[in-house]
Amino acid sequence: QVQLVESGGGLVQPGGSLRLSCAASGLTFSTYAMSWYRQAPGKEREFVAAIASAGGTNYAESMKGRFTISRDNAKNTVYLQMNSLKPEDTAVYYCKARRPSSSYVYWGQGTQVTVSS
Repeated sequence: QVQLVESGGGLVQPGGSLRLSCAASGLTFSTYAMSWYRQAPGKEREFVAAIASAGGTNYAESMKGRFTISRDNAKNTVYLQMNSLKPEDTAVYYCKARRPSSSYVYWGQGTQVTVSS
């Protein structure tokens, strides 16, 4: 059974930082592309960042320079380092695993990030 468990969310002041983690189990982690999405209240879920199995990365334009995605295949974990956080970054952040060239897609349950003074 595949499980993706996010952690690291919380309340942070504007300008602060958080590091989210997503621990995966039940899959061959190194073969999956991993990504982060977020969903703010009343809005659709949106793409944040992705990292391929080989390590190539991609970011939404508004996150470039502030967010960094990374992975540790030995720990089956993907990370999202978020710096210079803004109130508009407040959302539930979700981890997604996708096996390229297949229909295998899995989502975590999400972790809340709130940016507020």
